[in-house]
Amino acid sequence: MLLSPEQTRSLYQHAATAGYAVLAVNADSPASIVDCLIAARACDAPIIIETSLWQLTGHSFGVGDPCLGIDRFLAELHTLAACDRFREVPVIYHTDHIKGPATVSILTHAMRKRASSISLDSSSMSAEENIATMIRLGEIAAQEKLPLTLEMEAGVDDGVTPLEETRTLFGEVEKRMPGRLALWAPGVGTKHGLGNDLGGFNPDAIRAHRDLASELAGRPIGIALHGSSGLTEAQLAAGVAAGVAKVNWSSESLLIRSEAATAFFDQNRERLRQTHPDFKATAMDNGLQQSISAAYVPKVMARIESLGGRGRAADFLKTLA
Repeated sequence: MLLSPEQTRSLYQHAATAGYAVLAVNADSPASIVDCLIAARACDAPIIIETSLWQLTGHSFGVGDPCLGIDRFLAELHTLAACDRFREVPVIYHTDHIKGPATVSILTHAMRKRASSISLDSSSMSAEENIATMIRLGEIAAQEKLPLTLEMEAGVDDGVTPLEETRTLFGEVEKRMPGRLALWAPGVGTKHGLGNDLGGFNPDAIRAHRDLASELAGRPIGIALHGSSGLTEAQLAAGVAAGVAKVNWSSESLLIRSEAATAFFDQNRERLRQTHPDFKATAMDNGLQQSISAAYVPKVMARIESLGGRGRAADFLKTLA
């Protein structure tokens, strides 16, 4: 089932209080969405499917138009999440890394389409711009009577965020727009991408930010972990124990899928010649995607397991009954 913003807020709090994290996969094709749902169902786990601007404008969805990308992405998720096979999988659709002059208009479109939760990329914003943009989104939601669940971020690639920024950023938005924030994403020593210096992953910083954000909000606030691709299973487990409730996963996910695609073409080079009797069956997208899925789904399942997500779907769905 595709969760509403109100149900999504409940799931984030469920993860924050029950001591697990929900895997958030940047899925950049319909096939990768299906594979994530297959893995979540196999683990009886909730899953977050999220899109950055580059996915919304990419060839599989928006073809240059991010709002069309949102429409097509949500149409895909609505159809899959409502079918019998995935009806018992709690699915969140989340916007991630939306930036640039069209940020507010894109996210307003996402709100109107009932995206489960939203966030923006604050990396090029000042603190004042970050706060003002979040407040503006809240004002639009109030004016149009739209449900809204937000993740707010600080400089997630800039080492460890000082606690004072939790007061300045998170605290100010919570004060002026109470109840909308469900996740806080400070820098905790990770970096986006593969092969980057993690900068000193710091579970103690996660715990401190979690405690302060929860104190400021007066309710459990989970930490959203960006730049997780380079972390070990032990580091991920330590992060979850310290208060991480959502883990973004993109670079490593893309690497697994691209390596599987490369292996498929390497292994089937002869069959892809036009004179080969199996050419057509081999060249069809289904053959490639099944091969990628066989390599990818177990990796997604392992990631869910490392975050403590197995069995949490049934637990959460009971709270909605």
